[in-house]
Amino acid sequence: MGVRIIEKNGSAYAYPLLIKHLLSSSLRYGPGQEIIYGDAHRYTYREFTRRVAKLAHALGDIGVRPGDTVAVLDWDSHRYLECYFGVPMLGAVLHTVNFRLSPEQIAYTVNHAEDDVIILHRDFIPLFKQIRPYLDSDQKVIVISDGQDVDGWDGGQVCEYEKLLAGKDSEYIFPDFDENAAATLFYTTGTTGRPKGVTFSHRQVVLHTYGFMSGLCAFRGYAPIDSGDVYMPITPMFHVHAWGMPYLFTMLGAKQVYLGRYEPAKILSMIEREGVTFSHCVPTIMQMILSDPAAAATDLSKWKVLIGGSALSKGLCREAAGRGINIFSAYGMSETCPLVTIATPKLHMQNWSEEQMLEIRTRTGLPAPLVDVEIIDSDGIPLPHDGKQKGEIVVRSPWLAQAYYKEPDKSDELWRDGWLHTGDVATIDEEGYLQITDRIKDVIKTGGEWISSLELEDLISRHEAVGEVAVIGVPHDKWGERPLALVVIKPGMDESVSETDIISFIETFVAEGVLPKYGIPDRVLLVETIAKTSVGKLDKKLLRKQHGSTQS
Repeated sequence: MGVRIIEKNGSAYAYPLLIKHLLSSSLRYGPGQEIIYGDAHRYTYREFTRRVAKLAHALGDIGVRPGDTVAVLDWDSHRYLECYFGVPMLGAVLHTVNFRLSPEQIAYTVNHAEDDVIILHRDFIPLFKQIRPYLDSDQKVIVISDGQDVDGWDGGQVCEYEKLLAGKDSEYIFPDFDENAAATLFYTTGTTGRPKGVTFSHRQVVLHTYGFMSGLCAFRGYAPIDSGDVYMPITPMFHVHAWGMPYLFTMLGAKQVYLGRYEPAKILSMIEREGVTFSHCVPTIMQMILSDPAAAATDLSKWKVLIGGSALSKGLCREAAGRGINIFSAYGMSETCPLVTIATPKLHMQNWSEEQMLEIRTRTGLPAPLVDVEIIDSDGIPLPHDGKQKGEIVVRSPWLAQAYYKEPDKSDELWRDGWLHTGDVATIDEEGYLQITDRIKDVIKTGGEWISSLELEDLISRHEAVGEVAVIGVPHDKWGERPLALVVIKPGMDESVSETDIISFIETFVAEGVLPKYGIPDRVLLVETIAKTSVGKLDKKLLRKQHGSTQS
């Protein structure tokens, strides 16, 4: 006998998992709570909901229909949040354009996505003019003036955003449709080849929101999150839905703060002025904030920060904790929407010392509810969870990208044997904690041994003068590859630290048995900056190209 399907009355409502249901929750729990855009605008969830309805009417009036694609090029703002809801709730697809890509790559993504409408901040008009000759179709354009005159626009504009919304009905009955309908589309940063499109359904976005809520709000830890928090993303809204957090905090009806352009002094000012208690960012942004002169005079003791995108080093974790920041790690990728793991302590760890807890805060973390994680060898065989054996991370979850958009061959590389393959190498310990040791392509292979670039970066970051570090493998005639460390020294300490000092510091870990002798870099280069990708990650592909001359 097979499984028994439940009976359904003819009048029963199936309740599809649609993004509109996340928005309705905010009106129940926080209708008078504020959403703030820099120094320019603040309004309540009541007004926000009315403007989402107006946006839907406005887009419908210019011809947007279910299945159409609406692109957005804007800084983090309340308008972007309106698009997060208004566009997919119509049944259209929201394309969040990464404006940090090259003009050629942006033109490619707009063409590949087949965008019908582009909502464009005035700051990006020069960029749009640059790519316009290379676009395959003549998109309708809505310009966001941000309260200023739009100079130099030479046609093609449907209307200014605020003028388009003015006079529209503030109520809209959003339709029901299949929960598997596409809601969002964005493109990976294209570290290899062209950017790849990743799309997520309404069902996936809703389940991901609940996954993050259970992972961040339900388990006792060092950074509980709830509707009383004041949320400010420092991950661009074009990047994986700002890690999905705007959907979560809107559902909670929490106060939200959007910065516009990211500037360290502005970030610190908003934390203080608006009482921000929760943010998320990549490590380089956190380092930038801590290095700003205003940081020393800002009370950061109520600020909880989730770090993702790259590993949280123990050095950065200690520095942030020393400023009073409640900092911890999570892991995911564009293709996973992005939540996979959160570095949450277990109950028996609650009374551990800060030094012991540092180990947990910097781990890749425990799989969130509704996420299955394994590590496998090159033959696809699961490896023991002993904290020692390393394998590729593979994932299952209801919110994983099911394919790359219009890329069947690349999709076959992403999915194999029912598991999404991440390309990351990790261990899983007896407690179930995942610890990434490297990207497969970033592991340094030297004389038949493997060196983890992430582990070496973590050790170097513990030097008091190190602000930022990247380790790459460079070709070597004898050993195949050898590690090269690129180090940025903290401001004011560059005169007192040399390459030799850094090497000597690394050698202490060899003496302690933490690092094998062959893990000592052949060279350390003190540099002013380290190349980053468009989303703030270390661009190791470019670094290998810049520093990859063969050694002997």
